[in-house]
Amino acid sequence: MIFDRSDGQQLRVNTISTYLKNRFDSKVVKLSIDGGFTCPNRDGSKGTGGCLFCSAAGSGDMASTIEDQICLLSQKWPNAKYIAYFQSHTNTYAPVDELRQKYYAALNHPQVLGIAIATRPDCISGEVLELLCEIKKKHFMWIELGLQSIHSKTASDMNLCYTVSDYDKALDKLLQKNIPVVTHLILGLPGENREMMLDSISHACSKDIFGLKLHMLNLIKGSPMAQKYPDYVSFGSIDEYIDLVVAAIEIIPPEIVLHRISGDAPRSTLIAPAWSYRKRTILNGIHKELKERNTWQGKSLEL
Repeated sequence: MIFDRSDGQQLRVNTISTYLKNRFDSKVVKLSIDGGFTCPNRDGSKGTGGCLFCSAAGSGDMASTIEDQICLLSQKWPNAKYIAYFQSHTNTYAPVDELRQKYYAALNHPQVLGIAIATRPDCISGEVLELLCEIKKKHFMWIELGLQSIHSKTASDMNLCYTVSDYDKALDKLLQKNIPVVTHLILGLPGENREMMLDSISHACSKDIFGLKLHMLNLIKGSPMAQKYPDYVSFGSIDEYIDLVVAAIEIIPPEIVLHRISGDAPRSTLIAPAWSYRKRTILNGIHKELKERNTWQGKSLEL
């Protein structure tokens, strides 16, 4: 199955770039915004130190302000439209009046056509849910939930301070309000084998989610994980990672939009895998392997 034949492409995955291009008839780029939030796993309400894999910037190392992001990205895409993506830390973890002010400040920017909000599954209160419903009535939006893994030992080892049950409950609340959800999973967490990672993907895809993000685990300087697992390497080679991702793509329903199938980090902070900054090489390798195997997103579900 080919999902996108435009611009000479023959993409065998349902990508967010294709989805947004078809919906808005334009190139749409996400602005990685740092909204100045913290996290219940940092301030002591749930834990301290954050999730082991998280950087000091709350996994938003390339996030900044809307104006700075537009200035940077408009040089590459001068006619693009933008999604304001609240990325750093937990972006529903604040008083609802503060959330409303920051969300609408982004949405009222003349070059922004929608909003994406990344958060933890244990930070969707009733008040937050009402605000999200309010925004959705008039604006394009989606919520990103960090599941990372369905396995309880992994969650404990990584100091997530939430469980797959928390994720399931938050997802159900959001889906009941018809709020689109993008689920985050991390591939290559310590102690997890191929079957365990694919089980997490199957669980995420068992509900009617809008999208999925597959992150390759990067060991980052300054993260708690770099102290606890200083020699850890999630994948020994690009080929090993590509092989897993292709297997994952085959079990993901074709209607689920893939927002990410890799995961890069700034070279200045990256420890391992040493090659993971080569994002274009990894993506090209995945698309090449899909073509060579004559496979595509959801193929295994057709059998």
